[in-house]
Amino acid sequence: MAADDRRREILRRLQIDGYLEAAALSRDLGVDASTIRRDLDALARSGQAERTHGGARSTIGAPNDIPYAVKEGERRHEKIAIARAAAAEVRDGQTVVLDSGSTTFQIALELRHKHEITIITNDLRIGKYAATLPSVRLLVTGGELLGSVFTLVGERSVDFLSDYSADWAFLGADAIDPTAGITNTNTLEIPVKRAMIRAADRSIVVADSSKFGARALARVATLDEVDRIITDREQAIDQVADYGPTVTFA
Repeated sequence: MAADDRRREILRRLQIDGYLEAAALSRDLGVDASTIRRDLDALARSGQAERTHGGARSTIGAPNDIPYAVKEGERRHEKIAIARAAAAEVRDGQTVVLDSGSTTFQIALELRHKHEITIITNDLRIGKYAATLPSVRLLVTGGELLGSVFTLVGERSVDFLSDYSADWAFLGADAIDPTAGITNTNTLEIPVKRAMIRAADRSIVVADSSKFGARALARVATLDEVDRIITDREQAIDQVADYGPTVTFA
């Protein structure tokens, strides 16, 4: 395949998936890794793609969710600390709703130490991991898959959550602002996140400090609609008192 044809194919896949790994492209297109790196670099220089560690992200069309493979490596130590603080709230025998995301996935890892808990999630990666835990009862919502972030959304997800009552809901956030509240880039996820808040006795937002003082496209909830926010101290958060719920530092 000629370079121009190969790059058109890469762009076509980026528009569909939002994110591509260089190793997978090398395998699928039958060229070596250095050739794919040159292709991705060329697309990045032309503004048609954004290079990430190990791959590329689309810059064409409506904003996509940041793919899981990208999120997973960002601010990892902070996310682990936040997850440990969140999991410490959960007692044996309780029911936990886990929103999709890399921080909530870390919470799932920490919950392996609990006994006889129930996990409800719309995240396929969390579901796959929780299925390996013998002391966990797992419930996965139905719905339509957002492939690059392994998230189930839609009316089926919302209806599923309405049938359950949980002790805790742990939600991620793309941005947190004193006025705009908790906001998210992908509007398709908003109804599911709201249903998670309604399904739980107590809801906690888990977000690293880089998310504070920013706004994303759509509101998930106002600050007074959640019980707490757990974050880290890596970046200074101005006027913490303006964030309403108790802000806990992991």
